[in-house]
Amino acid sequence: MTTPRILITPEPLDAESVTALVKSTANGGVVTFEGTTRDETGGRTVVRLEYEAYPEMAEKTFQQIFDEVQERWSVTDVAVAHRIGRLELGEASLIVAVAAPHRAEAFTIAMYMVDRIKEIVPIWKKEFFEDGSVWVGSAGATS
Repeated sequence: MTTPRILITPEPLDAESVTALVKSTANGGVVTFEGTTRDETGGRTVVRLEYEAYPEMAEKTFQQIFDEVQERWSVTDVAVAHRIGRLELGEASLIVAVAAPHRAEAFTIAMYMVDRIKEIVPIWKKEFFEDGSVWVGSAGATS
């Protein structure tokens, strides 16, 4: 039951293709957030990340967030892609794209979606450091 606007994949993410899913002439503001793997967390050097997901539940939860956006802002031009598996430094783990009639609401919705993804989507991150590893929790620790 995957919608084309929800992608959970082990393949590298492409922000342009996710953004293209939401663009239309009805919208004057398009915002794309790209969360990438950084090289440091809490003073520790990160060497790579791994993400695991419960894909069916994650898709349903992404759809729940889409529904929340539609109810709150009457905006339906949203898309999300999340990477699973092993990621090297600098690789994108999360893409959120939002198109709305005006830029302010596009920015607001994008921030809302990223925050909700961090809060409720069943995707877990494991950070690997030079001296060990730790599970972080839900998808959110991507930015």
